[in-house]
Amino acid sequence: MEAADPLNVSALNQYAYCPRRCGLIYLENEFSDNIHTSRGNAEHERVDQSGWVTTREGARAEYTLPVWSDRLGLIGRCDVVEFWPGGNIYPVEYKHGTRKKWGNDDIQLAAQAMCLEEMTGKVITHGAIYHHGSRRRREVVITQELREMVLVTVNAIHAMLDSGKLPPPANDARCRECSLKEICQPEAVAERAAQHTLLEALFDPEAI
Repeated sequence: MEAADPLNVSALNQYAYCPRRCGLIYLENEFSDNIHTSRGNAEHERVDQSGWVTTREGARAEYTLPVWSDRLGLIGRCDVVEFWPGGNIYPVEYKHGTRKKWGNDDIQLAAQAMCLEEMTGKVITHGAIYHHGSRRRREVVITQELREMVLVTVNAIHAMLDSGKLPPPANDARCRECSLKEICQPEAVAERAAQHTLLEALFDPEAI
């Protein structure tokens, strides 16, 4: 059997936020920008520079560093990875806006850390999300729970891709600012599902 194509680390972020959004992007090649994705792209462009710099604190900061994991079947890139004189490796992911209540950014960061561990042979215990909205870093502990969530998400994405079926829409607060809302049509899909359930109940002899 041929090995599955590697997943992009960013796909884990998409799936953890909304499986249907991930499916629209990676199954149906759909994507659409809105003001939030445009701002996010602009912030990444400020970070996406080749090369490295030495920070005031003495770390070597590598920008847009390619990462991969043969074990996990992942490829991607880190916005910034800081290599500290004492040997610590510290990935930093840049995100537009302030911290959201969803854990998708943390899962993406943990996946980056796991890739870096395989590449360097060193254990990574911490990383950070830089939220441009607050202009502050939020440190993330790379816990065993987060590592397990990475594995679960990788397996779930492969299962979705193998099935070729789009997951159902979330149809909740996540949809309001999603750039794929017009393509996804969460309200319409939910309404059709409700109508289908009513029809099944109507013609089910046991329901009479």
